[in-house]
Amino acid sequence: MFSKSEELRDRVEARRHELLSKYNDLKADTRKEAAEMRDSLRARLDEISDDIKDGYEDLSDAVKTKLNKWLDRP
Repeated sequence: MFSKSEELRDRVEARRHELLSKYNDLKADTRKEAAEMRDSLRARLDEISDDIKDGYEDLSDAVKTKLNKWLDRP
């Protein structure tokens, strides 16, 4: 059985991989809309990179809440 921290880690990593895949797909697209979407995706990915750079073991409750809110965004 997964702990809540392990479940959060798995959900965050799955979303990160999804967003990175979309970002990489848009790299070859030269349209303005694609560039704006890439910028938006990069900003979303950068938003949490500092929070998880040291791993998931010692996340504060505030960071866990922030990650959950990040996951809830479409």
